[in-house]
Amino acid sequence: MYYIGVDLGGTNIAAGLFNESGQFIDKNSIPTQSRREAAEILKDLAFLCKGIIEKNKLDLKEVDSIGIGSPGFCDSDNTVVVYSNNLNFHNVNIKEHINRYIDLPVFLDNDANCAAYGENLYGACAGAQHSITVTLGTGIGGGIISNGKIVRGKSGSGGEIGHTTLVFGGEMCTCGRSGCWEAYASATALIRDIKIAAIKNPTSMTYKEIDNDFNKVDAKFAFDMAEMGDPIAQKIVDDYIVYVSEGLANIINIFDPEIVAIGGGVANRGEKIMAPIRELTAKNCFGGILSTKVVTAKLGNDAGIIGAAFLSKL
Repeated sequence: MYYIGVDLGGTNIAAGLFNESGQFIDKNSIPTQSRREAAEILKDLAFLCKGIIEKNKLDLKEVDSIGIGSPGFCDSDNTVVVYSNNLNFHNVNIKEHINRYIDLPVFLDNDANCAAYGENLYGACAGAQHSITVTLGTGIGGGIISNGKIVRGKSGSGGEIGHTTLVFGGEMCTCGRSGCWEAYASATALIRDIKIAAIKNPTSMTYKEIDNDFNKVDAKFAFDMAEMGDPIAQKIVDDYIVYVSEGLANIINIFDPEIVAIGGGVANRGEKIMAPIRELTAKNCFGGILSTKVVTAKLGNDAGIIGAAFLSKL
């Protein structure tokens, strides 16, 4: 049997074909063109899946299902994207749209949940019954696996760990609240803070390196400047690691997982960032003991596609 997983993103729609062992057989992607109507986007998604099936000379009977990971609030039981600001979807029944063009079972979940499920099946968390995957990117994505199942909550919106309060009355978050973990520990927050620090310190190495082109400032830039020895950048990076660790300690204290996998571009710094994150997280865990493994996620951008592909097995 074969499985199709789809990552329905705001920029691209990526689809992968897998066998029973979780091996990639084929993969393709197309632009989402997210300003279009949901019906047009989902028609393209259906034909992307049909194209992969036809290219690999498969009969529909050989394909178990299509699993889709979507940003936003998903009602998985009814395959409805209740709301996604990235796609401008409101109460869109994904299965109904896909089945107009391809007669296969369709499964849906939040993209972060799919990434966590993928890491739990074949990535850094493989074999764990209780794991959490955290993605430090534009925001903070999170997916919680307990007893091998995705924790969705009663309405499907569970697992939004990025929107737990870290600093009461703190920085405004994109969700409308203030002080969220995402507002301090996302890559976006790191970029904001390094820009502010540079402007406040016009004689610093960081400010001079920017040279009035703030478009060049990304998370990598902040870490690079710290490694080059700029104390201004080092302070920002040190604070950022504290914010990440504080949030991790919170979720570990609540869920007590076997393993937490950290994904996103920030985690690509390897042990330079992971080692201090583990050390600070341990200090803030209940009893000062870190019994949870904190590791780098393994599957990268493919985690969501892999997890989506096997939603039918949940």
